Amino acid sequence: MAKDNISFARTTLLMLVVGASILAGLIVSSLWLVEQTRSTFSYIMEERQIRRTAADLLQNLVDAETGQRGFVLTGDATFLEPYSASLDDVHRNLERLVSEVKNRPSKEARMPDLTRLVGQKLAELDRSISLVKAGQRDDAVAIVRTGIGRDQMATIREILGYVRSQSDLNVEAGVNRQLEYSNQLQWFTIGGAVAIFLVVGGSIVIVMQHVRDLARAQKEVETLNAGLEARVAERTEDLIRANQEVQRFAYIVTHDLRAPLVNVMGFTAELDTALKSLQTYVLADGGSLTPEQIQNARLAASEDLPEAISFIRSSTRKMDGLINAILKISRDGRRQLKPEKIDLKELVEATSASVHHQIAETDGHVDIQVKKPSIISDKLSLEQILGNLFDNAVKYKHAERPLIMAVRVEPEGRQMVRIEVEDNGRGIAQEDHERIFELFRRAGQQDKVGEGIGLAHVRSLARNLGGEITVKSELGKGSTFVLRLPSDLSRIVRS
Repeated sequence: MAKDNISFARTTLLMLVVGASILAGLIVSSLWLVEQTRSTFSYIMEERQIRRTAADLLQNLVDAETGQRGFVLTGDATFLEPYSASLDDVHRNLERLVSEVKNRPSKEARMPDLTRLVGQKLAELDRSISLVKAGQRDDAVAIVRTGIGRDQMATIREILGYVRSQSDLNVEAGVNRQLEYSNQLQWFTIGGAVAIFLVVGGSIVIVMQHVRDLARAQKEVETLNAGLEARVAERTEDLIRANQEVQRFAYIVTHDLRAPLVNVMGFTAELDTALKSLQTYVLADGGSLTPEQIQNARLAASEDLPEAISFIRSSTRKMDGLINAILKISRDGRRQLKPEKIDLKELVEATSASVHHQIAETDGHVDIQVKKPSIISDKLSLEQILGNLFDNAVKYKHAERPLIMAVRVEPEGRQMVRIEVEDNGRGIAQEDHERIFELFRRAGQQDKVGEGIGLAHVRSLARNLGGEITVKSELGKGSTFVLRLPSDLSRIVRS
C-alpha cells in the first residue's frame, strides 16, 4: 500500500506539473497574441488616419482653388469665403500629415516636395487674388492661363495619391496579420483547453483508482482484524479521513480548476465577437457605416476587449494559484520527516521574535508558558505550523484593542504534547470552525489578502507529524488553536 501511495503521489504531482506547464504555455501564447492583435489594430488605425488626412488636404486645396478661380473670373467676393475657410485647413492638415508619416520612410521622403508644392500653390492663389483686388484682373487671368497652378496640383495629387495607396496596402496587410493572430489565438486556446481537460481527466481516473484501492484496503483490514475492535475502529477512522482528503482533492481538480478554464474559454469567444465588430469598422475602407456599427466597434475597443482580457488574466492567475497550492501540500506529504530533539521554549520564543515588531506596534505582547521542555519531532514542520499560527494572529488582530497572545505547552498523557496558541483577535464563527482548515476556503470578513491555503497547510503538516489541530473560538473574542502531537515522532516513523 505504501508503494501505491508513493506511486499515486508521484503520478498526481506529474499530472499537476504537466497541467501547470500547459497552462503557462497557454497564458504566455495568449497574452503574446493578444498584444500582437492590439499592436496591429493600432497600426491599422494610424494608416487609416494618414489616408484620411491626405484626402482632406487634397480636398482643402481643391476648395481653395475653386474659390480663387471663381473670384478671378467673376470678381464676386463671395467666392473668397470658401477660399479663406480652406487656407487654415490646408496648413493644419499639412502639418498633421507630416507628423503622422514620421517613421514611415517611403511616405516621409515625399513630404519635403509636398510641403514645397503646397506653399507654391498657395502663393500662386494669393498672388492672383491680390491682382484682382488691385484692379489687375487681366494679369490675374494670365497667371491662371499659364498652367503653373494646374501642374502644381497634378504633382500634389500624385504625391497624395501615392500616400493614400501606400496606406491602403498597409491597412490590407495589417488586417491580414490581425486575422492570422486571431486564428492562432483560437487554435492555441482550443489546443490548451483540450490538453488541460485530458490532464484533468487523467487526474480524476488516478484519484478514483486510488479511492478504490483505499476502499479495498479498508475491507481487507476489517476482515483481517475482525477480532480487534479498537484497532479496526482506529484504522477505519484513518482510512475515512484519507478517503475524504482524496475526495476533496478530486473535487478541487474537477471543479476549482475547471471554473477558471471555462471563464477563459467564454471570454475567448467574447474576444472573437468584439473582433468581428472591429473588423466591420476597419475593413469598411471608406464605405459607409451605420451608427450602430461604429458604436459597436468603439464599444469593442474601449470595453469588450479590455474586459475579456482582464477576465482571462484573472482566471489564469486563479488557476495558477490553485495548482501551486496543491503542489505545495503535495510536497509536504512527500517530504521525508527527520525526527530530532527540539527545545520547545526556544522554538516558541524564536517564532514570537519573528513577529515581535508587528505585535509591539499595537502595544501588545506574548505570554509563553512551557511545561513540556522538549519533543522529538520534525523541526521544519513544527516551525511552519507555529509560524502560520502567529502570522494569522497578527493578520486578523482586532482593530480596536492591542494584540495579546498566549502560548501554552504541556504534556497530555504519556505520549502526547498539547500546544495552545491563543489570541484576542477577531475570532471565528462557530459554523466556520471546520471550514477554515479546508483548502481554498476562507471565513469571516475578507479584507485581507489570502488564498485559503495557510490553515489547510497547517492541518496537513500536523497530520504528517501524527497529530491533529483544532480550534476553539468565539466571534469578536479571539481564538485558541490546539495542536496535539506525539511526544516522540521517531517511534511512529519506525512503525
